[in-house]
Amino acid sequence: MDYYDIAMRTPQLACAVNPWKGRLALNFKAADYKTTWVSIPDIARVRRELEIPACRNFPDGSDYYTLPILVDSKTGSKLGDSFDIALYLQSNYPDSGDGDLFPAQELKFDYELDLPSWAPQLSERADVEYADYSKFNTAIDAAFTSHVGLVGHSLPLDSEASKAAMAKRSGMSSWDDFKMEGEAREKTLESFKTMLGALAKLFAKDPSGPFLLGKQASYADFIVGGWVYMFGVLLPDEEWQEAKQWHGGILTTLYDAMGKYTEIK
Repeated sequence: MDYYDIAMRTPQLACAVNPWKGRLALNFKAADYKTTWVSIPDIARVRRELEIPACRNFPDGSDYYTLPILVDSKTGSKLGDSFDIALYLQSNYPDSGDGDLFPAQELKFDYELDLPSWAPQLSERADVEYADYSKFNTAIDAAFTSHVGLVGHSLPLDSEASKAAMAKRSGMSSWDDFKMEGEAREKTLESFKTMLGALAKLFAKDPSGPFLLGKQASYADFIVGGWVYMFGVLLPDEEWQEAKQWHGGILTTLYDAMGKYTEIK
C-alpha cells in the first residue's frame, strides 16, 4: 500500500492530524505500506492525478485538497479521507493485526464548534455503518480544531513555499498571522484544559485503561490520538509539559499508550 502524508522538515516531525489517524489504523492492522511525503503546494495536483476528489471545503465552498491518501494496489482502491481509510481496512482486512477497529461501544461526546477564522470547514458525513464512531470523530475534531490556534504557527513545514501556500489558502497575509499570543492564548489554553477535562471523564469510564475500552484499542482512540500527537509535536514544550499533568495525566496516558502504533514507515 502507498500512504500519502503532508511533508514536514523531517518525517520524525510528522504532525498532521488526519494522516496520524490513518497511520495509527494502518499500524493497528499491521498493514504493509510505505509513506510518500507531499509538500502542501503539491497536494491538489497529487489528488487530481490519482483522481481522488476533495473531501473538505473552504468556507466559500471551493475544494480544500488535503491528505491522507491510501492506495491499495492489491485491490485497486484509492481512499482520500482518514475515516474512509479506517472503514476500508476493517472491511478488507477484518482479522489483521490487532483485530477489530470498530468494536461496539458507547461514544457520547459533544462539543460546540468554534473554528479559527483560517481553519477549513470540517467534513460532513452521513455514515450508516459505525455511525457512532463517525459522530464521535466529528465531535472530537470540533473540540480540538476549536483550539488549533494554539499550534498553527508551530507547524514545521518542509519549506518556505509550503508556509506561503498554507498562509494563502488560509486567508492569511503572512505566516506570522497564525501566531496566538497574550490574553487570547491564555484564554484558549484555559478552554483547552476544560475540554480535556470532559474528554478525561469519558476515558475514565473503564478504569482498566488506557483506552476507551480499557486494554482494547479502537479507532475511537485513534481519532483522539491523532490530535494528541499533533499537539504533542506543536505545543511549546513548557505548555505541553503542563498540559500533560492536567486531569490525571490524560494526555500522557494516551500519548504513551499509542506508542505501539506510531511507527512511521
